[in-house]
Amino acid sequence: MIAPLAERMRPHTIEEYAGQQHLVGAQGALRPILKTGQLPSLIFWGPPGTGKTTLAMLMSKIIDRPFYSLSAINSGVKEVRDIIEKAKNSGGLFTQKGPLLFIDEIHRFSKSQQDSLLGAVEKGFVTLIGATTENPSFEVIKALLSRCQVYTLKPLLKEDLQELLKRALEKDEILKQKKVTLVEDQALLKLSGGDARKMLSLLELVVMSQEGKEIDITDEIVLEKAQTKTVLFDKNGDQHYDIISAFIKSIRGSDPNAAVYWLARLIEGGEDVKFIARRLLILASEDIGNANPTALVLANNTFQAVTAIGYPEARIILSQCVIYLATSPKSNASYLAISKAQEIVNEHGSLQVPLPLRNAASSLMKDLDYGKGYQYAHDYNLNFVNQEFLPEELSNTRIFEPGQNSKENAIRSFLKERWEDKYGY
Repeated sequence: MIAPLAERMRPHTIEEYAGQQHLVGAQGALRPILKTGQLPSLIFWGPPGTGKTTLAMLMSKIIDRPFYSLSAINSGVKEVRDIIEKAKNSGGLFTQKGPLLFIDEIHRFSKSQQDSLLGAVEKGFVTLIGATTENPSFEVIKALLSRCQVYTLKPLLKEDLQELLKRALEKDEILKQKKVTLVEDQALLKLSGGDARKMLSLLELVVMSQEGKEIDITDEIVLEKAQTKTVLFDKNGDQHYDIISAFIKSIRGSDPNAAVYWLARLIEGGEDVKFIARRLLILASEDIGNANPTALVLANNTFQAVTAIGYPEARIILSQCVIYLATSPKSNASYLAISKAQEIVNEHGSLQVPLPLRNAASSLMKDLDYGKGYQYAHDYNLNFVNQEFLPEELSNTRIFEPGQNSKENAIRSFLKERWEDKYGY
């Protein structure tokens, strides 16, 4: 059986590895580890197709350690214990060649499955390398997370993906049997979403589905093949990331019909219930916010509820929440405000806190006028007094822009009444 193109093109040296220069480049965070061979347990966190599995395999080769691999989708406690037993019998840490145990999609392991790893990791029988597309802070138990270093992998850059396309067409023995000309690559790059495996799978699909020895690859042909053969090049479930995008955009666009349809697609595709609920939590604040503050409350209650009961009943709770969020007024004012505030911080650096706002925790601080001139709002009419709360350099800077909806229009009126012309509301 012929391996898929993405597998055939898996790099054999760190020099062939695409992207992640912040980890494997000359000044990368993993370089000192690779030089010394003293590898701690690690978790690689990043989107699909960014090279988590490949990097783990390369690291085991560089430091000359046995390599065991499990997938959390089809492995359980028994498989984990079998590998740990093999590691113990081989001498583990005491041979200085303790094996690496790579667990793909470790976020899909239950608490009991993750617990089964703890003793072996702690005693050094194995060095764990976990790979996850989910935030490990939420999905990996604290006891295990505290024993691991977390490294983030980024989506591959356009240049990285183009180099992979070029290498595949030039070096793959099967593709070389046909004369392939890459006329356009934008569709391949766009559909990949920074996922090298997805891009190479689509490239192989396009090439192998055409007759003849000479093949021109254009954006039109790629889009045509992708639309008719999506399932074929998306075998690993990466399409869920496209569906979750459609799901979120449907709620943001206030279409409950489309939103519930995409919710059903996620459920039928086996998507983790917490994955869905967590994104509803984010959306409730990012896309609705103070236009309907109750949305965040309901989304949080939904997360707690579906975590407690799971499928199949969780589908009803998710549906209720999705319809509520989709039919709520929308505002991204909070999202825009914090983004603008962070831009200002990055531009201006650490500006001094005005003296009246400083905490006078000691007599020395009082002597230095910490807190001097502060006006306690509750001592004034309407519990408000016009005073400066921003650093002097940013005085009068408007960061928050209320949205155009009834609740935030009321917020705008409140701010205009209190601050008059200071912020231009």
